[in-house]
Amino acid sequence: MNICICGGGNLGHVITGFLASKGDNEVNLLTRHPERWAGELLIHTPDEGDLHGRVHRISSNPAEVVRGADIVLLCLPGYSIADVLEEIRGDITPGTIVGSVVSSTGFFDAAHRLLPANTPLFGFQRVPFIARTEVYGHSATLMGRKPQLSIGMMGVEDPETLCLTMENLFLTPTKALHSHYEACLSNSNPLLHPSRLFTMWSEWRPGIVFPSVGMFYEEWTDEASEVYIAMDRELHQLLDVLPVRPGCLPTVLEYYESTDVASLTRKLRSIKAFHGIKMPMREAGDGSGYVPDLRSRYFTEDFPYGLDIIRATAQRHHISTPTMDRIHEWGEKMQRYATESY
Repeated sequence: MNICICGGGNLGHVITGFLASKGDNEVNLLTRHPERWAGELLIHTPDEGDLHGRVHRISSNPAEVVRGADIVLLCLPGYSIADVLEEIRGDITPGTIVGSVVSSTGFFDAAHRLLPANTPLFGFQRVPFIARTEVYGHSATLMGRKPQLSIGMMGVEDPETLCLTMENLFLTPTKALHSHYEACLSNSNPLLHPSRLFTMWSEWRPGIVFPSVGMFYEEWTDEASEVYIAMDRELHQLLDVLPVRPGCLPTVLEYYESTDVASLTRKLRSIKAFHGIKMPMREAGDGSGYVPDLRSRYFTEDFPYGLDIIRATAQRHHISTPTMDRIHEWGEKMQRYATESY
């Protein structure tokens, strides 16, 4: 198959290298910085050793890598999706299937609005890999992978074949979801990250400096678990009124094999693939310590292109979301701080 990956972030690195390492597909990459990429990517994995993926073509010009692709897969932050879709839409060949590795940041709405009519669309419910870039354009690490993948679709004529294709590409069992809502309304990052950020820094304001950078998951707290569970309950109240299958999205307690706040905290602290992930912080301007990095994707994506999308959908369906509202209000305050110099 001819596959074009759009985006050179953590997932873009690992997915491009992983798919290219199989050797039986032509994998191209659309990136703003083609000059920084090597023709071969080194991907470290926990189970398969080192993978070497030779990329067929790397370009910033969609005509060179998008045109003629069987599958175009976006590996992009939420704020980039609409811009890239507008950039590539003139080079999408009839029959090309366009998907997103992250569905919870507005992909389906943007693609339906911007791409040629009847373009088949798909999106993952959860990302297939936990990925980290090592040397940009050269190497990355596949830190963990999902045991099963689920994809939502719009306008796909043969869902079974698309699932089989994804299963063969990612070497992971893949099932079709009943509705695209089941993929784009997620209790993963859009709820997971804001829960932790809020409970870490609900009282923070410019001028407060921390002596060190803590660990995001290894120091996860019961308070964060409480907020996470409360927002998940509000999401499931929304799912109850949408055209989705009952139980289509496991609760966070079910997904993390937990029964209550304390067991969820223990579980999140224990996941090896999460170890080593630090809090999103940067050095204070005067070098006196560390402050929240309000321009990190934890803030720029998981609030406006994650939590707020869920909250807005709930409002349209008259579902009350008091916990989401509280976290949303705090997130807006933090973004106001981000526009200031601190």
